[in-house]
Amino acid sequence: MGLIKTIGRKPGVQRVLAAAAYGYLRLVRRTNRFTVEPADADARLDSYGPFIAAMWHGQHIMISFMRRPHDRIATIISRSPDGNINTMALTRMGVRVMRASGARGRVVKDARAKGGAEGLRAMVKALKGGETVAFSADVPKVSRVCDAGIIMLARFSGCPIVPVAVVTSRHIRFNSWDRACLGLPFGRGAMVFGEPTYVPREVSPEEVDALRERVQAELNRVHDRAYTLVGRLDRVGGLAAAPASQGVAA
Repeated sequence: MGLIKTIGRKPGVQRVLAAAAYGYLRLVRRTNRFTVEPADADARLDSYGPFIAAMWHGQHIMISFMRRPHDRIATIISRSPDGNINTMALTRMGVRVMRASGARGRVVKDARAKGGAEGLRAMVKALKGGETVAFSADVPKVSRVCDAGIIMLARFSGCPIVPVAVVTSRHIRFNSWDRACLGLPFGRGAMVFGEPTYVPREVSPEEVDALRERVQAELNRVHDRAYTLVGRLDRVGGLAAAPASQGVAA
């Protein structure tokens, strides 16, 4: 383990970094002029009750911006030390964090899969308890391909999947597997909510795949629409990876 990573895992350092991340995200939220679609988003979201807020992994950094004052939102982060900073920052943003592995495609084949089944149970419990759950839909380490795990979460909870995109006109795009995007202050922002997908309790493997493709298409649509709203047509039609090794400001 490198020296920087060793220092970064010290509890005191992580608390400082989490406070800095929280402060920065508040700055981004307050200094961007956000447009929300559809126009009746508040009424629609309230009508769903608790729902699964589906996001692409690289777009997860600003997902807490969707939280309204009366919302109860939970998400899941792995128990690895690297997840501690995200956990503390999200907690400050009003999001409850559950520490476990997410429900992924392997849970479909083996409900006893270590970690994944635990995470699935925790998220189902949160949804049944009235919390909205924010969950990245990607296949692990495969960007922009929807995994079947989110379909299983909707199946067992009875709650709809609602794709969400939160973007800003000015941002940094990192050259990582998930093409992570960090908003910058003083620009325009957009939050776009997609059409809900409901999953019946009894569903065949073929239906699971069709539902997965539907969620994937809707996630891509809301991101294209969000980037159109902030005037970033260069991002529409696919989120290309940044050419630099560390990231690129755009």
